[in-house]
Amino acid sequence: MSVNQLLVTVAPAAAVDSAYLTPGRFWGTLSALLALLGVVLGGLALSRASRPDRAAGARRLAAVPLVLGAIGLAGGGAVLAAAEGGPGTGYGVVGAGASVVLGLASALLGGLALARSRRVLATVA
Repeated sequence: MSVNQLLVTVAPAAAVDSAYLTPGRFWGTLSALLALLGVVLGGLALSRASRPDRAAGARRLAAVPLVLGAIGLAGGGAVLAAAEGGPGTGYGVVGAGASVVLGLASALLGGLALARSRRVLATVA
């Protein structure tokens, strides 16, 4: 079989209507929403970490974006690894990609908030 015949016989993956929530879309979207929550809480923890009177609470709050970022990163990576098609095929590739990016951002913000709260608490004590 020639390469030309092979390219003609391989059919692209059928697109799924966007009105349907497939399992891939569900898990991709869920992990993206958890990672987005982590980004919001990471920003909140980072803003609280610079104040000496709230630095101890920011340390506890900084752990949440770290965990949510790891969940978003792992969930998005799992969906991307299991996907057999690109965007529009119903495998949740777009939500999983967003989940990976937001998960990294969430973990970064949580780590920055944790480091800043440690530095502020060390200067106060």
